[in-house]
Amino acid sequence: MEPTVNVATTTTANTAQASGNDSKLPAPPKFDRVDSVIGTTDEKVSAAAAAATTTMKTMTTTKTTAPRVLQLHEWKEAALSLAEAFADDHSCKYFLETPDTAHWSKEQKWDLHLKMMEYITYAHLLKGLVVSAGPNYDCVALWMPPGNNMDDYLTLFRSGMWRLNYLLSPEGKKRFFTEFLPLLHDTKTQVLGADRDATSYYLVYLGTRPSGRGQGYAREVVEYVTAMADAEGRACYLESSNVVNRGIYGRMGFEVRKQVYLQRDWVLVELDIMVREPVRRAGV
Repeated sequence: MEPTVNVATTTTANTAQASGNDSKLPAPPKFDRVDSVIGTTDEKVSAAAAAATTTMKTMTTTKTTAPRVLQLHEWKEAALSLAEAFADDHSCKYFLETPDTAHWSKEQKWDLHLKMMEYITYAHLLKGLVVSAGPNYDCVALWMPPGNNMDDYLTLFRSGMWRLNYLLSPEGKKRFFTEFLPLLHDTKTQVLGADRDATSYYLVYLGTRPSGRGQGYAREVVEYVTAMADAEGRACYLESSNVVNRGIYGRMGFEVRKQVYLQRDWVLVELDIMVREPVRRAGV
């Protein structure tokens, strides 16, 4: 999903306390989409992120505008960029603008919105591939490469996603954990099929902060990964929360396969399900 010229996704957790007996813990929800925080800087990165990073060793952190793979210590900057990009996105407000948060201040809602982006970003840095373009984290994309997910308890705990059980309002929790996450998980499997679901590249979030829009950064962070997908013969998948993005993604090879709806509000929130099939280059 994404605001205009951006995308979103989610994955979560629900373990508030560490237990010596994991068998007593309920199975975590399927998160192909959100994630979390807890800040160390020397964690191991995913194999996909490590491989991608080797091609960009000479790039600096904030002085380059070319796409690059982010590292764990950059989670706060990347999360803030995504929070700004999605500040007015109706799919993000869906969890915050609920009947039981009518008394919350704008500051409270912004703080929770930012925390959610921090959790999501950190989890993708642990298990996925986070790509940025622009001199100041202007555009950030959270990708989940083939064979990776954030469903394990350790990632859910380290990322901080479990905190949403206590931070979201009761209605917000219902929308996020019982409607949003299951809908996205089941739809992805339905559209791609079980085999391709596990072997595709998943664009969970793509956002360009307002100050960086119109520079072509979104195309750069998308094509950085679609080039790998083409070379490997793999599909790419995303959900988009803004109708304007159909044309933007369409120009990058994505096609709308289905629409799904979040339905626990007066106005339905529509999500486009889009897939990009691998492109075979001449002579390959």
